[in-house]
Amino acid sequence: MIDTAARTDGQHVSQSGYDLTPIRGEERDRLAEKLTPEERHIMLDHGTETPFCGGLLTNKEDGVYTCRLCSLPLFRSVTKFESGTGWPSFYEPFDPEHVREIEDNSHGMRRIETRCARCDSHLGHVFPDGPRPTGLRYCMNSAALEFDKE
Repeated sequence: MIDTAARTDGQHVSQSGYDLTPIRGEERDRLAEKLTPEERHIMLDHGTETPFCGGLLTNKEDGVYTCRLCSLPLFRSVTKFESGTGWPSFYEPFDPEHVREIEDNSHGMRRIETRCARCDSHLGHVFPDGPRPTGLRYCMNSAALEFDKE
């Protein structure tokens, strides 16, 4: 976490105190070297993992789900719910500034793609059919996430 009071260099810091300065170029390439071919396909080529196969789908532990590439916190376990879709689903991000939403008209559908706000990696999609209090379902690829147990 970044001390927001100490920031004077123009970097963008989220309300929750995390540096959102974009990671690009050589730094992003260096971070991507640690990804498996499947993780790379999902995160960098906007792929989708097979439903009901992701390693974090059934995780029930308390903690925070972070971006696999840059470690930015994305979702808290308390917002995870069983959607029946085959992908980890959340009703609210860790911080709204940490998840970018982009219109996605691929495959003959109109959807909203979600990307990490810091490294621009593909995470999944968000749909307006989730539970209260938000009514949203952030449908994520397990391969795009890491889990940090509390």
